[in-house]
Amino acid sequence: MPARTAAKAASTPAATSAAAAKAAAKAAVKAASKALSTAPSRKAAAPASLVRVGIGGWNYAPWRDNFYPAKLPQSRELAYASRHLSAIEINSTYHGTQKRTSFAKWRDETPDDFVFAVKASRFATNRRVLAESGESIARFIDSGIAELGRKLGPVVWQFAPTKQFDAEDFEAFLQLLPPSVEGVTLRHVLEVRHDSFRSADYLKLARKYKAATVFTDAQKFPSMADLTADFVYARLMESSAKLNTGYGPKALDAWAARAQSWAQGAQPDDLPMLEDRKPAARKREVFIFFINGAKERAPAAAQALLERLGWTPPAAADA
Repeated sequence: MPARTAAKAASTPAATSAAAAKAAAKAAVKAASKALSTAPSRKAAAPASLVRVGIGGWNYAPWRDNFYPAKLPQSRELAYASRHLSAIEINSTYHGTQKRTSFAKWRDETPDDFVFAVKASRFATNRRVLAESGESIARFIDSGIAELGRKLGPVVWQFAPTKQFDAEDFEAFLQLLPPSVEGVTLRHVLEVRHDSFRSADYLKLARKYKAATVFTDAQKFPSMADLTADFVYARLMESSAKLNTGYGPKALDAWAARAQSWAQGAQPDDLPMLEDRKPAARKREVFIFFINGAKERAPAAAQALLERLGWTPPAAADA
């Protein structure tokens, strides 16, 4: 490797003076830095905390004006986004089945520490009787998401705003969710969007099956910050097109504080909850996604929040 060659040169008798050795060492550092930024292994810097922040998807035309560099090929957009954010929620899986080779390709294009949340198929959740969704759940789970390996984050099961809570049917659905696939552990997240889920019975079921509940920052959907799993998942949907970062500085500061509170094992005291219940004091992984709202502002919002959390981006992809 160039870095090793330069370092060796700096330490051999051929280095005839201190000045020459210093220059060689400097060249070695520069070569090593360049190697890290272009190496196929794509080693990523570790995030500053357990908090991951990202957006929904990566192919969106308005982002080519305010996030992606000019003339960046669309085929390089995931590589770029994954080096400026720490997570992405894949939404195309909600609408249709993706190829196993696609999951493998996405895995290989992203840094080692990157994580994909995956939105589950709508055919499993948009039905009258959830207990009958076993075949659809299996088809989605077996579609190839295991190809993401350790980059696979939570699987999000989104329910229609009209879907009401039926304890018996909902528990039957939860019983169908597998704990793993092809040796990869699965973490399930429930995005419930009808007020009937604001129920102690719902919270009890979610905790029983160790499924997280999405906290949704949106006026049109119920928002519950009650923790039902050992990780946290939030979707922030109130971005404004009038603000370059979607959310204002004070709002972003508040979300940074909440994220750190969750990660450190506490419970933010300024979010709506159904129960006055303190969670177990243990560190948690936190996932925050800027979704919908003024979607064109999502990348800037995510980057602004990551900056507040002290996250250091991995080496930029060679576009």
